[in-house]
Order: sequence, then C-alpha cells, then structure tokens
Amino acid sequence: MPPPSAVALPSSAAARPPSGAAPLPDVAAPPSSASVPQSGAAAPPSSAAAPPPSPSARFPDAAPTVGRGAPRGGGAAQAPSRRPGAPAQTPTETTARLRPIPAAPEAETAAGTDVPAPRAAVPPSGPAAPRTPDPALSWSTPHDPRPLISFGEPEGYDGLARPRPLGGRPRPQAVAAAVCLVLGVGLLTGAVTGSWLAGDSGDDGARSAYTEAGDLWHSVPVDQLFPPTLLGKGAGPGGADRTWTRVAVAPDGDCAGAFDRLLAKALDPVGCSRLLRATYTDATQSYVTTVGLLFTKADAAAMTALADRFEKQGLGRREDLMPLPYAAKDTVAEGFGAPQRASWTVSVLTDAPVVVYAVSGWADGRTVDEPEPAEEAIESGAASAPAQAGLGHDAKGLADRVERALRKNIGTPTEHPS
Repeated sequence: MPPPSAVALPSSAAARPPSGAAPLPDVAAPPSSASVPQSGAAAPPSSAAAPPPSPSARFPDAAPTVGRGAPRGGGAAQAPSRRPGAPAQTPTETTARLRPIPAAPEAETAAGTDVPAPRAAVPPSGPAAPRTPDPALSWSTPHDPRPLISFGEPEGYDGLARPRPLGGRPRPQAVAAAVCLVLGVGLLTGAVTGSWLAGDSGDDGARSAYTEAGDLWHSVPVDQLFPPTLLGKGAGPGGADRTWTRVAVAPDGDCAGAFDRLLAKALDPVGCSRLLRATYTDATQSYVTTVGLLFTKADAAAMTALADRFEKQGLGRREDLMPLPYAAKDTVAEGFGAPQRASWTVSVLTDAPVVVYAVSGWADGRTVDEPEPAEEAIESGAASAPAQAGLGHDAKGLADRVERALRKNIGTPTEHPS
C-alpha cells in the first residue's frame, strides 16, 4: 500500500496551457479525482504512481477545485491536507507545496483516510469586526487596580488654607457681620435722633394729619367749618335739591350739659377737648337742624375702638342716645328742644379725633312721639312722619357736608357719603 503522501499528478500533456495564455508559476497540481482511493477499492501499487512532471508543467486555465465539490472522473485532483507528522519539504522536491486551506464548516476527511481533517481558526473578516480596547490604557476600566483617591478640604483651615479653630467662624465673615451690625445700629440711631430733634414722633404722614385735625377747632375760621350756606344737590326726598342756611353758632366750650346722660357715658372713653355747634334751616324755614363737631382727646386706636362699638352695637340708632339740639333765641330754632327731635345721626371718625353728629326737627315747635334714625328715614318706602317730611335727609345731608369741610381743611381725601 503506498504511503498517504503519494498522489498522482497529471501528465505534462494534460497540464499544458492553451496557446497564448500567460504562464503560471510552478506549483504542484492538485491530484486528480481518479487517483483518490475509493471506499472499498484496493489501493494501486506504488509502481502505478505517475512520475513527477517536468519543470515546464502548468496548471490548466480552470481554477482548481477543493473539497468534496470536485467532480469525479475529470478535472484536477485535490491535494490532501498535510496531517501532523507529515515529512518536511526537502530541497530535492521540484514543486512547491500548497498552503493549508481552512476546512469548510462541514466535517471533511483527509484524502486516503477516514480521519477528519483538522479545522483552522478563521480570523474575523470585514470592517465591522469589533476591537476590544486595552483596559490598561483606559481611565474608566471597571477592573482598574489603581485605588480611587479624593481630596477634601481639611478641617481646621479656611478657604485660603489659613489655620483657624475647629468649629469657629471664618474671621473675614465675622468682621463683615460686625461692620454691618455697627452701620445698621448707627443708621437707626441717627434716624431716631433726627426725628426727636425735629419734634416729630416718627410716625408717617397719617399721624401728622390726625394730630392736625385735633387742632382745627381754634385754627380754622368758623365759616370754613360751618359755611353760612350749604347746597345739597339731590339731598332731599326723591333726589330733590336742598339749600340750608346757618341761623346760629354756639360758643365753643366743653361738653357739660351738651348730651343726654347715656350718650355722654358712651362718649366718655374718648374724652372731650372742645365742642362746636351750629343750627341751620331749610329754604322754607319749616325745618331746623343742629350740626355738632366734638373734638376728642383720644388717639387713633381709641377712636377706632369707639367706631367699632357704635357699628356693632348699633348705638347710633338708639333713641335714648340722640344728641341734644342748639336752640338759639330770636331765630326760627328758638323752640327747638329735646321733645322736638325727629331724626338724628352720629358718625365717629377714625382718621381724625372728631365725632360728627346732627339732629333735626320742625321749626314750629311740634313734638315727635316716635323719632327715627336718619339711616332708616332716608330709605325708600319709609312711611314715618320724619321720613315723609325729609327730616332724615336734612340730618344726614348736613352732617355729611360739614364732615367734608372738616376733611378739606386737614388735607385728607374727601369721602363721598350717600
């Protein structure tokens, strides 16, 4: 039996290239399929092997076939893969041995034996083959053997690396805080001192207006507080115009005997600095009305408390808290006394230490059995005698206009009463 390395080569006549073809390099031609031993057939004797081709032998024009795809009976024979242990190439060989071709995915057998041919490792081909970076050249390798070191600000030093006591405050911040504190105290002290030297209490302009209003009783002429004539456009019943003329002005004084006992007790918390009164009559001289300005001694807080009490308890609507009229002799109001009071109103101001009130009645001296507050007498549909005569409108209209004159003199915004 011939050795495994012995293969049959085609004759020189069969391997000659056609006329005009370029010569190919001298390489060994693959064995013919006829020389590959078949399963179950006896191997030919060693003397049947063809002699080596001459140096001028060439491959045919067709590409050699390898593996099991080579046709049987024709074409060139495939050279078997070199198995481990094959003899090395000698200088006397006239043909070059072919390099090993990687095996196909399917299992192949070496020529002349049933032993599978060894598979060669095929390196990945193509531009998409991934490349694994070297972990030693990466700063973020997950298996970096180098330790992680972080540096923090050491305790006991400030931002400029200057030593300081632990837990203490940096000196620049402490100095800045002390300077700000000193400046703030100095500014506050200067403001208070300046206010004290100027004779001001340090309050805003509203406080100055409030104090000024308390001195109007002796600093403003009477004709400005109680004008000789007052016009009431639309102030009468049904929106009729009214005109009131002053007939008498009472001397200014204290509040002794100026109010009934219950009303004087209700006004006692704010005190009495000065009381001013004047009496008016309408154009027909059928009705008379007394208007009063009570200047109190109270501050804004006390006046606000009194106004809230009058509003919540309805003291301005109580019949036993009606103000008394001023009956001047030798005028149409000479017979205007307590029994002739028909309608009234009381208003406690909060932006000035003043209580404004008014009380009205008939000029002929008739008495009134059921007086009615002005707020009720001016309502639509009121059927009482004071309401039908318009006495509620007289009391309310005169009180509102005297209050406007007061506010005009103290420079505060004028309210627009109904």
